[in-house]
Amino acid sequence: MSAELSLGIDFGTTNTVLALAGPDGPAQLVRLAAPTGELTAFRSALGFQAPPERPSERTISAGPWAIEAYAEDPHEVRFIQSFKTFAASQSFSETQVLGRRYRFEDLLSAFLLKVRDHAGGRLPAPRRIIVGRPVVFAGASASEALALERYEAAFRRLGFEEIRYAYEPVGAAFFFARELQEDATVLVGDFGGGTSDFSVIRFERKAGLISAQPLGRSGVGVAGDAFDYRIIDNLVSPSLGKGSSYESFGKILPVPSRYYAAFARWDQLALMRASRDMREIRALEREAVEPEKIGRLIEILDENLGYHLYRAISTLKIALSAQETAEFRFDAGSICIARQVARAEFEGWIAPELGLIEQAVDAALADTGLGAEGIDRVFLTGGSSLTPAVRRIFHRRFPAERIEAGAELESIASGLALIGREKSLELWTRRAS
Repeated sequence: MSAELSLGIDFGTTNTVLALAGPDGPAQLVRLAAPTGELTAFRSALGFQAPPERPSERTISAGPWAIEAYAEDPHEVRFIQSFKTFAASQSFSETQVLGRRYRFEDLLSAFLLKVRDHAGGRLPAPRRIIVGRPVVFAGASASEALALERYEAAFRRLGFEEIRYAYEPVGAAFFFARELQEDATVLVGDFGGGTSDFSVIRFERKAGLISAQPLGRSGVGVAGDAFDYRIIDNLVSPSLGKGSSYESFGKILPVPSRYYAAFARWDQLALMRASRDMREIRALEREAVEPEKIGRLIEILDENLGYHLYRAISTLKIALSAQETAEFRFDAGSICIARQVARAEFEGWIAPELGLIEQAVDAALADTGLGAEGIDRVFLTGGSSLTPAVRRIFHRRFPAERIEAGAELESIASGLALIGREKSLELWTRRAS
């Protein structure tokens, strides 16, 4: 039976979702064990801990288990999230965790092995897996070839026989196609944590079967995490010393901005505690004009409060998707940062990212040779698709009745699994090399 199954894996910056598809019928999401019960969206996070009684050993946890371990003892758990952002980075070779070196493929394979463990008997060994990948990987000077090489190394460690890669918005399109009652040209927008990706696909029904033809695609390496960056940069970092000064040899100098560029990124935050910058920040506190601000920055890093900050920012974004103003509150340790934020203010902060997303949408349309009038349906998925300013990009181009959204957590994995049973796999997928 397992040889007839295809497994779709949506390894996301924020969440990871798996789905299985048989020879016919819809795909089924794989349910994973968690501390509070079963779930289908597994947080893409890792926790590393050295047991006090066995300090030379390493205990690795993932997903909600990593979050739970971190919540119980943040001082002893190295918590890493958004590590997908490293995938295509040529400048990232490895990181040290509790005295051991981990390359990206080591982090990913450790995470995938934990996912498999928590799936238990609900995850048989299919012959074929379809792994989602962004149209454009996140990061400056991102190397697609390097990212796929790293993916391949990690997935091979799990023993899969046939590994193929498909664009994430194409997976979402296959999921959406189940609902189509007539032929349609569909634009899919997938908004993840690290990337915003777009694909245009023509779906037609022939003899009761749906055929599909890819027409165009585009993507950009900004999405939800970039919105988080702007919130931290504008709301949090000024209270931690950004824009302040320090005294050196009788001169008043600005606190280096690079500390806050790294601090405001989830993938970098986990690495700062062991960096050279951290040693400089500790020394800077003694020379700072406002040492209490630098002290707060040190406390967040020393006390491992990054996940508390992440939750505060997520809460604000969700609230601003539903209302015009909301309170931001980060209350952890001795630090309390709170103030009202207007949706218009937030949209001003993320205006550069909105512009890049808008350009990518237009690039996808241009790639098809069709104008907006040639698109019959628009399907938006992913957490940042709920942001009103993102929605307006599409409402400016398409009538409201053409636009649909939803299935933020399941669409890509389910669609990837459905792609796995296509006869013309070469049209939709590729191998790593």
